[in-house]
Amino acid sequence: MHDEIRRLAREKNAIILAHNYQRYEVQLAADLVGDSLGLSAKAAETDARMIVFAGVHFMAESAKILSPGKKVVMPRSDAGCPLADTITVEKLRALQAEHPGAPTVCYINSAAAIKAEVDVCCTSANMDKVVASLPERKVLFVPDGNMGRYLQKLLPEKEIITWKGVCPTHHRLRAEQVLEVKRQHPAAKFIAHPECRLEVIELADAVRSTTGFLRYAKESEATEFIVGTETGLIPRLEAENPGKRFYPASEAMVCPNMKMTNLEDVLAVLENEDNEILVPDDIRVRAVGSLERMLKIT
Repeated sequence: MHDEIRRLAREKNAIILAHNYQRYEVQLAADLVGDSLGLSAKAAETDARMIVFAGVHFMAESAKILSPGKKVVMPRSDAGCPLADTITVEKLRALQAEHPGAPTVCYINSAAAIKAEVDVCCTSANMDKVVASLPERKVLFVPDGNMGRYLQKLLPEKEIITWKGVCPTHHRLRAEQVLEVKRQHPAAKFIAHPECRLEVIELADAVRSTTGFLRYAKESEATEFIVGTETGLIPRLEAENPGKRFYPASEAMVCPNMKMTNLEDVLAVLENEDNEILVPDDIRVRAVGSLERMLKIT
């Protein structure tokens, strides 16, 4: 099936993107594997006619925002993000009305319509730099409340107003689970994602984005690691770091939305070119602005 996917992708001038949390067999079929914004940015630089994004809905929207002239399709158009779904434009505008004059920072894990309503976007790798760059003391941060609470700890000089959203997969991890795995593997370094609870982050040797996990594991002299993010990252960590061991902080850290896509779905969307992702131009232009302001800062 990999061979047929590759053949069709070449025939149709398509580039296949897979997020780090996708099934490993889907990652192996992709041209590029990485985090959501990085994949979209790299795909925009290519001359591909079509982008096939194996991920969740907001990721494919980001690809369309950065590549308006390319056709963007998803193998599974019903793969959404529970975190992104916690906030709507109406709810965001109501929050902004409660705090007039406070700039809004939006985590990249948000719908295009939300990106269009905020002052600037951020990623899990640059969120502290983005928020610290703003002259205002009070900052609204949406939609990830756990990430906002971690930012408040990093930037005590700021007053960060957080939204109530969380990533269910990362929020599921508790401190006692981490302590138990650390007891079983006392030499292992614990890496946590900033979408985790603050109680979990406080136990971490490093707090990183998905790309940051890969970099930390490669550069560290340690040979054992406890992985505090979606378990789909572990096969890639193992493949890129032979001789090193990786243990999930919890076997339950599996995102069902990220695991919806299989090879049959990738093949089918290449054959049919359906499940197209469209972003209205007025939303796209404003969303691009919030991304460009982030890039200027970082």
